[in-house]
Amino acid sequence: MTALVLTELTIRRQEHLFSVRILHSKKLTMKNKIYKISIAASLFLGLAITGVSCNNENIEDVKYLGAFPTDSFFRNEQECFFALVGTYDVVRKYAGGFENMVTFFNAGSDDFYAGGGSGTDGAGIQGISNFQINPNTIPASYWRDYYQGISRANVLIEKIPQADMSDAVKNRFTAEAKTLRALYYFDLLRTFGNIPLILKEIKATDDYYNIPQATPAAVYTQIEQDLLAAIPNLPATVSGVERGRLTQGAAKALLGKVYLYENKKAEAAAQLASVNGTPGTSSQYGYKLVQNFADLWVTDNKFTTESIFEVMHTNQGSSDWGFWGQGKDEGNSICIMTAPRGYSKLKDDAPDLIAGWAFNPVTENLFNFMQGDPRLNASIMNIKSLKQQGKADYSGAYMDSGYFLNKYLPTLSEKTTLPGAWELNFRKNYILIRLADTYLMEAEALNGSGSRAQVLLDAVRARVGLASVPVSIQAIKDERRRELIGEGHRFFDLVRWGDAPSALAFKGFVAGKNEIMPIPYTELTGTILKQNPKY
Repeated sequence: MTALVLTELTIRRQEHLFSVRILHSKKLTMKNKIYKISIAASLFLGLAITGVSCNNENIEDVKYLGAFPTDSFFRNEQECFFALVGTYDVVRKYAGGFENMVTFFNAGSDDFYAGGGSGTDGAGIQGISNFQINPNTIPASYWRDYYQGISRANVLIEKIPQADMSDAVKNRFTAEAKTLRALYYFDLLRTFGNIPLILKEIKATDDYYNIPQATPAAVYTQIEQDLLAAIPNLPATVSGVERGRLTQGAAKALLGKVYLYENKKAEAAAQLASVNGTPGTSSQYGYKLVQNFADLWVTDNKFTTESIFEVMHTNQGSSDWGFWGQGKDEGNSICIMTAPRGYSKLKDDAPDLIAGWAFNPVTENLFNFMQGDPRLNASIMNIKSLKQQGKADYSGAYMDSGYFLNKYLPTLSEKTTLPGAWELNFRKNYILIRLADTYLMEAEALNGSGSRAQVLLDAVRARVGLASVPVSIQAIKDERRRELIGEGHRFFDLVRWGDAPSALAFKGFVAGKNEIMPIPYTELTGTILKQNPKY
């Protein structure tokens, strides 16, 4: 293996691989042809929308991109590695682009409002915040991007056996691809509930209009199978230039989380215990809670001992407005999105923040809930108080509370001078799975009772100087809310606990409907896919 690994430079998108050259453009006269191009972009390599314009005759102007010749690639380790990099690319969906997962599902929780410039600033994020989201306002990228990742994984898994490389490398690449496929299916399942299960390369000659939706149970079974097959062939640890690649610990943590969502608590506890080890000490994989909670959110503290799977972002990708959010950009978009509008520092003891777009303002309920907790200031920035003290100023935006998500707030020192739009090139990583999260998931899987569950809960609290409280499911729920503020978990926690109807009633949440999102309209047209209930 050479230095071609997933560092912040080499994770850059391999456009010669997964985006192909424009061959020609053509006019399509049937409306369901939009879907033909859309699903090709979503599920299968080689076809993507590059421009669409509509008129009253439903004539669609699209660019037709020729199919990628998969039979002439994947010949050796280097080519398969490039394909693997492309498969990893989709993990930046959590924090990259305006339609990132974190700010979207934060807005759907009881901890944040949508925010932004107005009630029409981003139809998707506004729609989930007030639960008026519908098939036309749900961003199609939440469906399309993950199916692109699945497609890449499917092709790579099929093609690896023919490549000229060692069996050890083949096994590792296959394990990474299967883990990524499992991750992408898990997020599709949590988001949409009823989805097609596709496990092979789909070619232009295949009938992709008539791929049915699988049962959630069938998708969960496949996720389990992929992860169980992958774990033995993943490295126990990675270091140096390989940081950011998947490990046994990351796959086990994901499998434990999947089991927990399936309510397979014994299986979840077993997987998570293997990851966690003895609470408060280093696990077999070297995971250990960092001593200072606030250190987790320092931009230069990448890949701490608490990080189990971390998504890399860089300011060296030259991300710009022309392709922002299309998968080619590599910056962390949460930073600019959650920063206060019109911010200015008035006194020396005010933070050197960059003015941003004011999405995800913190609810008053969460701010009050956090009073007395040592994690408050590291998690929430009270800009309203700074303004009242004359230390700083800002412009209140839509649904402004004066409280902002501090974990990702950008500072002037992080404003890049490299090519590209500085707003889109923040290099703070996003931690998808970290040890405090897996501690609390294991404690929950143990039904919130017993000595080990108590020790797991105590370890999370002791890290920030909090005394022990009797372990219970409610205590674990409360601790997750405090510990994981703004990291994108809260909405899904409320849904799987069955707490969403009560916790989100003030936002208009409808039980039996809003637990999952509507399938984008463009993905339904001309197919056998069925819309989710009540949408």
